[in-house]
Amino acid sequence: MFATDNTISEVLSFIRENDVKFIRLTFCDLSGVPKNVSIMPGELERAFTEGIRFEQQAVEGFEEAPHALYLKPDAGTVSALPWRPAEGRVVRFFCDIVTADGSPYEGCARSLLRQSAARAARLGLSCQVGTECEFYLFKTDGDGGPSLIPHDYAGYADMYPLDRGENVRREICLTLEEMGLSPESSHHEAGPGQNEVDFRFSDVLSAADNLLAFRAAVKAIAGKHGLYASFLHKPLPDECGSGMHLNLSLVREGKNIIHAADGLHDPVSESFVEGVLREAPGITAFLNPLPGSYDRLRDGSVPRQAGWSKNAASPQILYVPPALGEEARVELRSPDPCCNPYLAFALILEAGLQGIRQCLPLRPADGGGAKLPDSLPAALQAAERSALVAQALPPGLSSRYFRCKREQAARQPEKYGPVQFPAFFRNY
Repeated sequence: MFATDNTISEVLSFIRENDVKFIRLTFCDLSGVPKNVSIMPGELERAFTEGIRFEQQAVEGFEEAPHALYLKPDAGTVSALPWRPAEGRVVRFFCDIVTADGSPYEGCARSLLRQSAARAARLGLSCQVGTECEFYLFKTDGDGGPSLIPHDYAGYADMYPLDRGENVRREICLTLEEMGLSPESSHHEAGPGQNEVDFRFSDVLSAADNLLAFRAAVKAIAGKHGLYASFLHKPLPDECGSGMHLNLSLVREGKNIIHAADGLHDPVSESFVEGVLREAPGITAFLNPLPGSYDRLRDGSVPRQAGWSKNAASPQILYVPPALGEEARVELRSPDPCCNPYLAFALILEAGLQGIRQCLPLRPADGGGAKLPDSLPAALQAAERSALVAQALPPGLSSRYFRCKREQAARQPEKYGPVQFPAFFRNY
């Protein structure tokens, strides 16, 4: 993967020299579902300078834009897709959504996250994020469609032959490395057919890009093995839900200022953590974006208390692992992997920055605090009352998000079918 300061000419040379025949311009809709438009190599220079128009009326969150919208690739995100043929190679860029004059569209969540990272940089800070992402592998039916039959019936950290996902996870991790990503570990999770891959931390924008890349790679590789991968919060009602723990650290002058082994004693990091805790109920609708996300929150398997603890078994949403130096971090345990990562990470970062600006003192460990909402309608009400959400998101974007999520809540089936996923959820 190229560094973000690569010039357009270097990228164009890479395309010519590596037999690239197709270029995917990747973005996501308002709900975080990955999308892409493919172009030929001869169109790439125009994409960099002018952008490539797309049918915005067909993409959730962009239908009401009063003017034409364009995909503008970020040159620093070029990556070959290893699961595509080596001859006639396919590469992918992540894109910003811009208007005809090249300015960011107000509803472009990736641009919003970049702006939040820039605000942190003006305070001399960089937020680093590492994800721990869970997903299920299911068998497919006779037509290749997803079933609800798990790939195996192994449990946490089991081995082959109980764990039949071992080779799939291995291929996922090797593929991600080829793409320039940094998976750290993987294992079978507690649910039947449930797996987890953990990422090394990176800057907040790269972490959001990497999550979209990860979800796409997992689905593609699962398909190669005749399986269907689902990141749904709780696809099997009586089994473990899938979450996405976020490991957060702060860097100032090249040094991680989170001191986790002996508590949180840097005043800036403490204020950052307190800001996240105070705003957690108001941003939950963005971290847990689907109606069924709250099945996972309600069943007691996920902490809902807006506090922090050094005890991994505590009911607090923030866990402080006993690590030192570069590995020190705080672990936010409530999100699930179906979120729009750009919106979710931007709001977490803005909450922490607000805590720093207000010099908020960190609450005691294992103390009381507000509980997270227990349903999507309740979470949306909390978000609409949140001054942080109103300040961090353009009004048009937030109103579209709230309307979209209320429509999804109205369409939520009471139960998943015994054999097939509802079509509504197959993007997840």
